[in-house]
Amino acid sequence: MKKSTGKTPAPDRGDAQGGFIFVPLGGTGEIGMNFNLYGCDGAWMAVDCGMGFSGPEAPEAEILLPDPTFIAGQRDTLLGLVVTHAHEDHIGGIARLWPQLRCPVYATPFAAAVIRRKLNEAGLGREVKLHIIKPGGKFTLGPFGVRYINMTHSTLEMQALSITTAYGTILHTGDWKFDATPILGTAPDEAALKALGDAGVLAIVSDSTNALVEGHSGSEAEVAQSLKSLVADIPGRIAVTCFASNVARVASIIAAGEGAGRHVALVGRSLGNYVAAAQEAGYLRDVPDFIPEEDIGAIPDGNLLLVVTGSQGEPRSAMARIAADTHRFASLGEGDTAIFSSRMIPGNERAITAVQDSLVRRGVDVITDDDEFTHVSGHPAREELRKLYALVRPQYLIPTHGEWRHLSAQAALAQESGITPILLENGDVLQFGPGTPAIVDSVPTGRLAVDGERIVPLKGGILGARRRMMQNGVAVASFVTDAKGRLLAPPQISAPGLLDDTDIKLRRECESEFADLVNNLPAQLRLQDAPFVDSARAALRRIIGKRFGKRPLVEAHLTRLND
Repeated sequence: MKKSTGKTPAPDRGDAQGGFIFVPLGGTGEIGMNFNLYGCDGAWMAVDCGMGFSGPEAPEAEILLPDPTFIAGQRDTLLGLVVTHAHEDHIGGIARLWPQLRCPVYATPFAAAVIRRKLNEAGLGREVKLHIIKPGGKFTLGPFGVRYINMTHSTLEMQALSITTAYGTILHTGDWKFDATPILGTAPDEAALKALGDAGVLAIVSDSTNALVEGHSGSEAEVAQSLKSLVADIPGRIAVTCFASNVARVASIIAAGEGAGRHVALVGRSLGNYVAAAQEAGYLRDVPDFIPEEDIGAIPDGNLLLVVTGSQGEPRSAMARIAADTHRFASLGEGDTAIFSSRMIPGNERAITAVQDSLVRRGVDVITDDDEFTHVSGHPAREELRKLYALVRPQYLIPTHGEWRHLSAQAALAQESGITPILLENGDVLQFGPGTPAIVDSVPTGRLAVDGERIVPLKGGILGARRRMMQNGVAVASFVTDAKGRLLAPPQISAPGLLDDTDIKLRRECESEFADLVNNLPAQLRLQDAPFVDSARAALRRIIGKRFGKRPLVEAHLTRLND
């Protein structure tokens, strides 16, 4: 299977003047950081702007963002950012990257409520023009005719996008599944999908997450019934963890607790935010009053159910703190049960199992979807993908939202259905028209890391230095000289990660060798600060390399005392 149909005369580095093009800047060939661009006749439209987690390959950073530099340089022609749904991998980058984009944002009521909270926290609430579009609604952005189409997913108001231009119509699915019996919201609008197919669709840009999974993803209603039965039979205190954004699952957990005669407490800030956003958008209006966290201890164990954040083992989440017995109000112990109503996102396995092991060590019974029916995926399995192809009948299929094995699997499945697949990577410029769709160019892409209150390149100098410190340590030499560069006192070496307080003899040997090397430097060189310090760094690097076999980040601090 070919990745592309070959190079054709290209627009200038992805410039939309050449017709109708698609450019993924994040989320293609990876899970998370979904950020896509559509360009048409000189105008741009962005779809989603998400975040991701770094995983073990980049431990120096936790939260990653797609690099918007390419489109930020053309933001005067960026007509808007259209949001498909309120998951962090689709909206988590908006508040952090909007200052580089400075365009209107379009979202459904629930997604808008979640985004508004993030913008307010970032101090951008009054700057961003946030347009609320009802589910299934239509709007126009320059040359783009946009229509939301109701789909289902593991959060509320999932909307696929029908994007119509003079060059043809694209269905951008976002994340989706076919669930005829959703707990909250409406069922997928299959009639709209068929009507779209009847009118003619050039291509589907489609979620590939479960393209390797045969069958159907399953229904939230089935999970709700399973949780109800499970909770009814469990003694002691129960804590259920799931994705905070899966409001329908949260509703099912609350209903299971109510059915078992239990009071319900929400534990974790993000849960409270998502529930509040759902209620603002008109959902969860009939749930009972929740027990405040500070009152959890006053409820008998057999009458209490906790809905807890931290299904992915996040170190600062409520479930991780409960497992470590460091949560201020909530605790689990012998005779209690923790239910994980979620799947393991690839890369999070070690963190999740560490939390589960800590719970088991405390005598807690841990139940996962391997033990009981506690979870269904929010993404389409192969049967659902085939059904979408049959309804929409596109000429082309562009797999996105997945690693390369997922993209390739969906490409092969589409080919079996008589649809021509085109495989892309982040940065590829796919020209839909005029003419036959083809990859015509590529634009720069990259990853940014959230580092406290700032955003820095993942592969830049700051995190590169931190990576070296993590792998090889850091060594600092401090020395005092007279005006001619002669040592006035023994130098001192600090090497966190290489030397500790017990290595006194080894430290003294390193300091003595460093003193000898400094004293033997040419007298003329020692008169000039910059060359002197550079030579001292080189000496320290040789000493550490010889004794430890490491190449740490090294620094030398010179204090010169003039007569």
